[in-house]
Amino acid sequence: MACAILGGGFIAERSFRQADRIRINDRIRAREIRVVDEDGGQLGVMVPFDAIKLARERGLDLVEISPTADPPVCKITDYGKYLYQTNKKAHEQRKHQKGSVLKEVKFRPATAEHDYQVRKNQIIRFLGEGHKVKAMIFHRGREMAHQEVGRAKMNRLLLEIVDHALVEIGPRMEANVLMALLAPKRGGTPAKAPGAAAGGQA
Repeated sequence: MACAILGGGFIAERSFRQADRIRINDRIRAREIRVVDEDGGQLGVMVPFDAIKLARERGLDLVEISPTADPPVCKITDYGKYLYQTNKKAHEQRKHQKGSVLKEVKFRPATAEHDYQVRKNQIIRFLGEGHKVKAMIFHRGREMAHQEVGRAKMNRLLLEIVDHALVEIGPRMEANVLMALLAPKRGGTPAKAPGAAAGGQA
């Protein structure tokens, strides 16, 4: 059996956990398996004993790559190389998923014009970087009695970023906060104009 040693003899702890879930050689339990070779060529359906023998003749392993198929699919390959490629692919997927984070941008009903523009430009920048944004307008004390001021500011914001944002949630009140969850615009329904936004109250 080919030794599962990666780059310079080091196997990451994650690789051990991955290896525990992958059946190879004598650990394959199916009565019949569909076999592919190291180049992806179809070798047909055979019993594991014959497939393992064929793999060992080539100095390779028999690796179960699709255990839920009927019959399960196994590949003749170098197990160490297969494990490395599998972990590398999973790492790239996690890296891609971490690329987008939720940003929060906070306003007040009385936020001054200059500060409003700064925060609006932050939202546009975050959306352009592929992040989602939670736009929030905080109300304090007597401001709760005049929520229309905060809602007017939110409606203005949504109108001015209509070319950049999709509204996924809101705008709606949560306790003393008027919030809207914005996503980067990738085609589809644009951010709601003021008239439409007013209908999203909670």
